[in-house]
Amino acid sequence: MKQTDQTLLEQMRITDFEIEYRKTLFNFSHSDADALIRFHSVAEARIEPLVTQFYELQTSVPEIALLIGDSDTLARLRAAQRKYILDLFSGVYDLAYVNNRLRIGLVHKRIGVEPKLYLAGIHTLKQLLNTLITDHIGDTPERLLTLQALEKLFMFDIALVFETYIRSLVAEIESSREKSEQYARGLEEKVRERTHQLEDVSRTDPLTGLLNTRQLSETLTKGLRQAERRGEPLAVAYIDVNDFKLINDQYGHQHGDEILRFVATTIRRILRTEDSSFRYGGDEFCIVLPNCTQEQAELIVTRRLYEEMIQREECVSLSVGCASTGPNEFCSPEALIRQADERMYVMKAACKQHSTETAAPSHTEK
Repeated sequence: MKQTDQTLLEQMRITDFEIEYRKTLFNFSHSDADALIRFHSVAEARIEPLVTQFYELQTSVPEIALLIGDSDTLARLRAAQRKYILDLFSGVYDLAYVNNRLRIGLVHKRIGVEPKLYLAGIHTLKQLLNTLITDHIGDTPERLLTLQALEKLFMFDIALVFETYIRSLVAEIESSREKSEQYARGLEEKVRERTHQLEDVSRTDPLTGLLNTRQLSETLTKGLRQAERRGEPLAVAYIDVNDFKLINDQYGHQHGDEILRFVATTIRRILRTEDSSFRYGGDEFCIVLPNCTQEQAELIVTRRLYEEMIQREECVSLSVGCASTGPNEFCSPEALIRQADERMYVMKAACKQHSTETAAPSHTEK
């Protein structure tokens, strides 16, 4: 159930039993209630001058006068104070009475009445009522009984008012804490997202979106360890764009960048799920292929790469070299890349010789 669907009594779990228990705590008995009832007629007869005197004293305090603010508010407060004084001498201190006291605490908190001002006001009212009781009841046991009963009832009321006041403060603190926690969680999420973004930036090549050279070394080292544990081969493909310098010279670096992005996109298309691709240098790329032999790598990379590029009708010449290690003996990451690089240059030389023999070279060696 929402808080707004509950009364103050329900929110604070105050019942008839709880009220009687609180009266016991302050030693407020039926005889005290009877004593206050007997003074009701006197209080009712003197209510107007009593309320007038109370607010004359209250408005003489600048802080209180500022809180009251205007004559309409003062009129409403005077009416509420009349009712409160008559309730003090009604002899009925039930759930309705307690609910009114709780609302007083809530209203005082909402309009910004500090506890010291509330206590000062209660003290002023108690002095006025004590004077009234003393003036109308002689020096008799009845006067002492009435004064004591009124003191107990004031303490009963103050406790209720302050419980509501404190509960409201605690609710504000809880609300502020929840907002702070939500803000902190949001900030943590932003930091986490930003950290992931920075990690991605540090791991990838900004031009092609492929992983960078640093990630190649780390990925290949981990891949070789896993392959050795599993007894599986691992292959590396080394790819180079033929005559890339000539492309840049003839068509400009912007066109050269477009070629590199196209090659990177094509590489991503042909990869298996477990493969990883990297930009190794200016126009050089590497692919790490777990659980793959040299022959399988050549089939996966060389043939599929050319097929994909022909399908896209992009006139780009590539040289590819593949090398593998395992499953029985494994070389170092550097040695494996070097082998693939050497085989790539063998293919590049073969392409150059073929172009020379056909006397139709399209590019020069870079």
